[in-house]
Amino acid sequence: MAEAFSSFSSKAIPLRSENVDTDQIVPARYLKVTNKDGLADALFHDWRFNEDGTRKDPPFILDEARYEGTRILVVGDNFGSGSSREHAPWALRAWGIQAIFSTSFADIFRNNSLKNGVLPIVVDKATHQRLFEMVEANPDAQFRVDLAEQGVLLPDGSTLDFDVDPFAKMMLLAGTDEIGYVLAKDADIAAWEAAHPAKVNTRG
Repeated sequence: MAEAFSSFSSKAIPLRSENVDTDQIVPARYLKVTNKDGLADALFHDWRFNEDGTRKDPPFILDEARYEGTRILVVGDNFGSGSSREHAPWALRAWGIQAIFSTSFADIFRNNSLKNGVLPIVVDKATHQRLFEMVEANPDAQFRVDLAEQGVLLPDGSTLDFDVDPFAKMMLLAGTDEIGYVLAKDADIAAWEAAHPAKVNTRG
């Protein structure tokens, strides 16, 4: 992930389906794909396309013209269950999704999302229903997500606070991952090693 996560405003796509697993998010036949940018069409592929590759009619909600460029999903409970494939958040990010609201996420999916620039936001059931009502009543309603402040400005002017792992937050804001974080500490590591020379084994 090369791009730092910054605050943004977007409409939200409502997807009420519950227990959506990673095979539905990205079918298994796409797991050999290594180009993340090429995974946008793989996202919910079997829900969006016919067997001959044409888009379904009526289109799946992601393909409705009014949601082009949308960066937020409001989804049902237990999103991202099933296998641990990292391609699921890859495909979400490739399509343009940066934040997802749900009452719960599968642990591995949540961790993979945070490592790939997708922010999973957990809300309580009452708030969850309220979000659905907002986006279904007004598809053009705007949400502003601010990771640094850990808050969302809702269309009605109220705010929603959310929790996020501090280390994951730091990496998202910096646009890096665990490897990048360690590499950024290279000078500090070298300085420590220079100040702590290796002990010579004098035993015979």
